[in-house]
Amino acid sequence: MADIVYDWVAGYPAKRPEQLPAKEFTVGGLHIVDLTKTLDPGTESRRCRLWRYNTGGSIPDFHTIMDITSHLGTHCECPYHHDEAWPSVAELPLSQFMGRCLYETIDELPENGEITAQSLERHLGGKVKPGDTIILDSPYKFPPFTPATNSPDDHRLHVGAASGQWLADHGVQSVGFGDGVTIEDYERNVKPFHDILMAKNCTFLEVLQNLDLLKTKCFFISYAPLPIVGLDSCPVRAYAIEGLSEFSV
Repeated sequence: MADIVYDWVAGYPAKRPEQLPAKEFTVGGLHIVDLTKTLDPGTESRRCRLWRYNTGGSIPDFHTIMDITSHLGTHCECPYHHDEAWPSVAELPLSQFMGRCLYETIDELPENGEITAQSLERHLGGKVKPGDTIILDSPYKFPPFTPATNSPDDHRLHVGAASGQWLADHGVQSVGFGDGVTIEDYERNVKPFHDILMAKNCTFLEVLQNLDLLKTKCFFISYAPLPIVGLDSCPVRAYAIEGLSEFSV
C-alpha cells in the first residue's frame, strides 16, 4: 500500500469522522467538558502535517509521522518559551498541569481594554489559592491566531504588567485564555506579562474551546503536555471535571 501524505497545502485526502465525539458528557455523576480544539491538518493555519504509512506489509501496522509546531491548537506554553534559562516542558512536574481552576469573565471593561489588577481583584479577590489555574475571558469573543488578529474587528481585552503581577503575587501556576482575551497584541503588554509570570514557572494555556459548556466557575482541570526535553510548548488535551468537592469554591 502506498504511503498517504496528509498535507495542509495540497493533496489532502480528507479523513474525517461522520460525527465528532461529544464535547461534554457525564461519568459517575461528574460533568466532563473537553476544552480542546479539534485539529484538522486540512484546515489548520499553523504547521500540521501527517504522513501515514504501513510498516507491516500484508499485516497492517499503520504508523503516522507528525510534523507540527509546538504552538498548535490548544497548547500549553512553558517558561522555556520566553527564556533559554527557564524550564522546558519535561522539566516541570506533572502536577503543574492539573488542579483547581477558576474561570472568570471580565465584563465591565470597554472594548480593547486592559485587564488591570483592580479588575482581577474585583472578580477573583478572595477566591484564588496558590497553585490554581486561572482562565480569563470577556464578552468580546474573537478567534485567536488568524489573519484578522489585531485588526479593527478584534475588540478583545488584553493583559499586561499589572495583571501579570497580580496573578504572580497570588501564586497561580497557569493562566488560560478564552476567545475574549488576547496576549499577542503589543510588545509593551505581551513581554512583561510573559516575563513576570514565567519567571515564577507559570505556564500559559491557549486556544481553549467549549468554555460555554461549563456549568460552574470552579472545577478540576487537566492539560498535560508530552514530556519532551527541550520543548517550549506542546499541544494538549485539556478537559474540565465538574462536581468534585475538593475542587470547588
